[in-house]
Amino acid sequence: MSIVLEVVGMALMALGLVVMLIGIIGIFRFKNFYARILVVSKVDTVGVLIFLIGLAIRHGFSFFSGKLLLLMVIILILSPLVGHMIARSAYASGLKLTDPHKADDKNEGDGL
Repeated sequence: MSIVLEVVGMALMALGLVVMLIGIIGIFRFKNFYARILVVSKVDTVGVLIFLIGLAIRHGFSFFSGKLLLLMVIILILSPLVGHMIARSAYASGLKLTDPHKADDKNEGDGL
């Protein structure tokens, strides 16, 4: 195996982990449920796909890479679908969208 493929694979795996870390920060940054579920459904899909691509490159193209490709397709289809289903069920159960510009009791109008 080439050292270049090893480095590229490790770099992509690290990038995927960084994307997921940014997503975790985004979960705590947004105030309402709908914004949080949007961040989760997008970031986990992108972060896991980048990580799995890096893992496939690092281990070379083999039967293992074929399994990872199948896993990537399943994640690409199901993760946004499940996020949509969760948001839709929350809306159907009556969860209201809060106004992000209104000050809540904790901030007392500081604009953050």
